[in-house]
Amino acid sequence: MRRRVLLGLPAALLPIALPRAHGQGPSWPAARPIRFIVPVTPGGSQDIVARLLARPLTDALGQSVLVENMPGAGSNIGYEFVARSRPDGYTLLAGSDSLSINPGLYARVGYDPVADFAPVARAVRVPQILVVRADGGARDFAAFIAAARSQPVSFGSAGNGMLAHLVAEQVQAATGTRWTHVPYRGGAPAMNDLLAGVLQCVAINVTPVADLVRSGRLRGLFVSTAERLAILPEVPTLLEAGVTGVPPAVGWQGVLAPAGTDATIVARLNVAIRESVQRPEVVERLLALGAQPLDEPPEAMATVIRADAERWAGVIRRAGIRPD
Repeated sequence: MRRRVLLGLPAALLPIALPRAHGQGPSWPAARPIRFIVPVTPGGSQDIVARLLARPLTDALGQSVLVENMPGAGSNIGYEFVARSRPDGYTLLAGSDSLSINPGLYARVGYDPVADFAPVARAVRVPQILVVRADGGARDFAAFIAAARSQPVSFGSAGNGMLAHLVAEQVQAATGTRWTHVPYRGGAPAMNDLLAGVLQCVAINVTPVADLVRSGRLRGLFVSTAERLAILPEVPTLLEAGVTGVPPAVGWQGVLAPAGTDATIVARLNVAIRESVQRPEVVERLLALGAQPLDEPPEAMATVIRADAERWAGVIRRAGIRPD
């Protein structure tokens, strides 16, 4: 009987079945906890920032945000996993500048940093720094370059193709010098060898060395930003150190979703992230790590990802850099 009645109704009065948007529209994120994929091992700065964000995001969204480490292949395993996940708002990525670097570094990655992700927000920027031992290293960058012109200089980094390594390659090209690169699997072993006198310097992000510079064990020769850092005001910028022709470069960490994620979900996440990194307790912790909180819309993150991918692919190609 119901079927005969429906068939007899005018088309304009028939019920319409509209497709439901990914993420279930206004009900998101009521269905289940959100997976926050961190593509590195626990303990590093990227993992620390993700965990700092998870709690305020949980509060803001009214749903648990669960950090899940998925390391491997220079973060490519985690990146590809999120790129292939359903764009329903329940799988997010704790991304970093390596998202733009890796396609130029590896022969193949299983994702496109622009096409396969919906940028949500850069949460922090992380300056890079060149450090030497305070008790035996160069007194400033000019002295370091003078030494590099007369004798071999070795520099360590947290790995081939890490942002600090790429900045150092640009600095070498700009100064007409060549340093012997010693890649490590992480910043900690590189710092240990620097302190032991095995290396002359280390190019690294500020996070693991800020306290060592402040305590006087290490000396910073330059930071990669356009301005000096509030936590290390005595360390000059690249330009102040006498390096011209190298644009400022900063690492970043932030949140992305799979491409196709509903725009309303992205917008809500963006607001939650921007509010989270402004919480006093989060700001205090980030600044202590040498990370600088950001307040940006998704479009700003998209612009950075595109520009970084082009810039670093050129540096990698010219320097002939390969993965570890």
